Amino acid sequence: MSSVEPINLLGLDRDGLAEFFRGLGEQPFRSQQVMQWIHQHGVADFEAMTNLGKALRARLGETAEVRPPQVLAEREAADGTRKWLLRMDGGNAVETVFIPEAGRGTLCVSSQVGCSLDCAFCATGAQGFNRNLSAAEILGQVWVANRALGFRPRDRRGITNVVLMGMGEPLHNFRAVVPAMRVLLDDLGYGLSRRRVTLSTSGVVPKIDQLRETCDVALAVSLHAPDDALRDRLVPINRKYPLAELLAACRRYVRGRGSKTSITFEYVMLDGVNDSPEHARALVRRLQGIPAKVNLIPFNPFPGSTFRRSPDAAIQRFSEILHHKGVRTTVRRPRGDDIEAACGQLAGRFEDRTRRRGRQFPEVQHA
Repeated sequence: MSSVEPINLLGLDRDGLAEFFRGLGEQPFRSQQVMQWIHQHGVADFEAMTNLGKALRARLGETAEVRPPQVLAEREAADGTRKWLLRMDGGNAVETVFIPEAGRGTLCVSSQVGCSLDCAFCATGAQGFNRNLSAAEILGQVWVANRALGFRPRDRRGITNVVLMGMGEPLHNFRAVVPAMRVLLDDLGYGLSRRRVTLSTSGVVPKIDQLRETCDVALAVSLHAPDDALRDRLVPINRKYPLAELLAACRRYVRGRGSKTSITFEYVMLDGVNDSPEHARALVRRLQGIPAKVNLIPFNPFPGSTFRRSPDAAIQRFSEILHHKGVRTTVRRPRGDDIEAACGQLAGRFEDRTRRRGRQFPEVQHA
């Protein structure tokens, strides 16, 4: 038996699988067959991949594996939202959430074990940061959810959208996130359109530009404030990449991509903090010239938080001001908050390795 640790094929995109099979002296079409077995059929056992020869199946069993995360716990909310606590390498655990809606099903995927950004209103940031997830661990969340839900790619009842809005800042894990998104988009993988794969960032400006040149997906930006003074308090990375720089990067991201391309700006509604009519009007001015949709998110409380959710009347007033000024606006209905699965509530289980209070934000961190 080989002493070399087997490679987890779950994390390889089409090019990565092709390179792996070339190393075995196999034809490229074998990698395509295996990619379909893993992601379209949910198969982890090489012996079940019946269109592969017996010798190749045996060799794969010696050199490779398909190893998804282990499900530690699963909860279902009254509204049908489901949340999984998944064990990752090293004993850490992250949370993944499936949100069923009429005509669509959205899977919210984590990209890091914890988060270093320490946004004031987010349970994940309050827990600290441990490490980046691998591409296999990111895609493993989709694989596990598909199996648990009994769905397959392109099943109209199943996962139609994947959003990297779970635990972590995806652009601080660029090296693993991009191959994972490529598998989500690939016709041999999950076959999702670029509008159905969304990366959410707090505003890592250089990586927004790099993403534009690397992987064509929908972009969401966690904005939460219309001015630098307030955003510095709520989203501390703003001190490194202030609003003017961030919004300029957003304009570059959509440039030349067609009239249907826009950026979603996420805005959590905090009572007495960022929810006044003056804030709404300032937000309209900030977004001028950017094809934008604003997603207003009623704050979801978590233990230790000092914030309160804006009253419904304040949210409605804020929304009406944006609508009146021609800004497309939606109000996100809280989903899964009775099982702590709503936006800003994910926490997982892990050891904080950062001692992040007072630390500087890194350009990029690698696992």
